[in-house]
Amino acid sequence: MWPFRDRRPAWQRAEAMAARYLRRRGYRILHRNLRLDRFELDIVAQKRDTVVFVEVRSRTDENISAPEETVRYTKRQHLRAAARRYVARFGKPNLYYRFDVMGVVMEANKRVRIKHYENAFTLDE
Repeated sequence: MWPFRDRRPAWQRAEAMAARYLRRRGYRILHRNLRLDRFELDIVAQKRDTVVFVEVRSRTDENISAPEETVRYTKRQHLRAAARRYVARFGKPNLYYRFDVMGVVMEANKRVRIKHYENAFTLDE
């Protein structure tokens, strides 16, 4: 049967699309779905001297809310905690760190829209 249907859950397909998007823009993917204690980082990427912690959010319908709008206070706190653990374990001097959010909307007509918000929030808020 051709073409093969991608049977992965929507969130896995969205993360794969986000990683591809970043690679095409010159980022090197360091980690995907990295667990640090009880926290997880969807994508950790690097471009030049900046390490980027990327939270990927997906939707199949943007009518309810845009995917990137769902990264609220508690989620940001979890991402900050994961980032601190990451830096303690893998951090190197002379690098910058930032938090990005990517919204991936996968519409019924197979159209995909990706929005990339650089510096979506900071370590301290």
